[in-house]
Amino acid sequence: MRRFAIGLAGHPADGDDLCQMTIERALTRKDQFQQGTRLDSWMYRIMRNIWIDESRARSRRSETFVDEEAGFAVGADGAQEASIALNDIDRAMQRLPDEQREAVLLVMVEGYSYKEAAAIVDCPVGTLNSRLVRGRDALMEILEAEA
Repeated sequence: MRRFAIGLAGHPADGDDLCQMTIERALTRKDQFQQGTRLDSWMYRIMRNIWIDESRARSRRSETFVDEEAGFAVGADGAQEASIALNDIDRAMQRLPDEQREAVLLVMVEGYSYKEAAAIVDCPVGTLNSRLVRGRDALMEILEAEA
């Protein structure tokens, strides 16, 4: 059995571990052994199944985890900070009056010109400009107060 385990594992220490797991599983599931079947065949089947399970698990682990050096680049692009900043801005935007929020969104977020944004909200360009300035100032005050 040990020779088969080493053959599967490719290394004596891993083969010994495989033997130990096989014996442990066989003892915990001895009630599943059917009289009249060969004990060695049953044990080899258990060993083979464990080896397949371990190989699959090892494969998944190698796909999931990366080398230690790759960990140095995690978070380096600043996406986490940008996400937090966007959430802060979104919360601050929700605190603005509707008219100011519309003006800020249309001009600063969506990129419409003042004239186009004024047409969308159906107001004069001067009124839209005033809403935008007040909204932008209020947004900056909210964000500075939360910082």
